Amino acid sequence: MHELQVTEQILEIALKHVEGQDVSRIVNIHLRIGDLTDLEGEWIQHYFDYLSKGTLAENAKLEIEQVPIVLACEDCGAHFKVTKHELGEAKCPECQDDEPNFRMISGREYTVMNLEVV
Repeated sequence: MHELQVTEQILEIALKHVEGQDVSRIVNIHLRIGDLTDLEGEWIQHYFDYLSKGTLAENAKLEIEQVPIVLACEDCGAHFKVTKHELGEAKCPECQDDEPNFRMISGREYTVMNLEVV
């Protein structure tokens, strides 16, 4: 159900961004959503359609780019992708360290990248 709160934030950001601009409507909103967020694009669009009624964003389409989980090994510097299920037992494919030390590069974000307006 956290899609509802996130969708409210997306709409708020989009409307705030066009406030005071010469915009008749928002056509598309481009999003980057990390695989760790567990956000479902279908539900976000569904909630967005409901929440945006009567606003400049009514009928806007959300274009969602899924961002994989990428880790960086703090020991050797290698970057590599993992799935949610592999995360707890990930090993660096380069150094195979028995005590892995990772930093997350991507996978948790949800970002409004840009808007298309008319």
